[in-house]
Amino acid sequence: MAGVNRPIMLYDADCGFCTKSAGQVPRLGVDVEIASLQESDLEALGVDDERAYREMPFVGRDGRVEYGHLAWAGILATGPLPARLLGRAFRTRLGGALASRAYHWVAANRHRLPGGSPSCALHPEPKS
Repeated sequence: MAGVNRPIMLYDADCGFCTKSAGQVPRLGVDVEIASLQESDLEALGVDDERAYREMPFVGRDGRVEYGHLAWAGILATGPLPARLLGRAFRTRLGGALASRAYHWVAANRHRLPGGSPSCALHPEPKS
């Protein structure tokens, strides 16, 4: 998979909470491009479009795609030292477990959070 010039954080523009959150990311001092899922060529980026609407994707310079709390770890890794340290913590056993749990709680409740609306609610995965 080909890399990208600048890491990319993708967000769901149909979700007010996600849009509001994406707008706050530059305040972290990170070096990422911020783009909506709806306006991006997900296939070309190697992003699983179904998963992307459940877990935020991040495409690193090397083209690797990470989702959820690991996407945040990748985003934070592009920032200043405090952000990079937090991103590293998200990749440890304990930090990763906590970050994953927190990420999934936020994702499941994004329709209830500031900027959220009923259209932000995640729909359950279809049962096979």
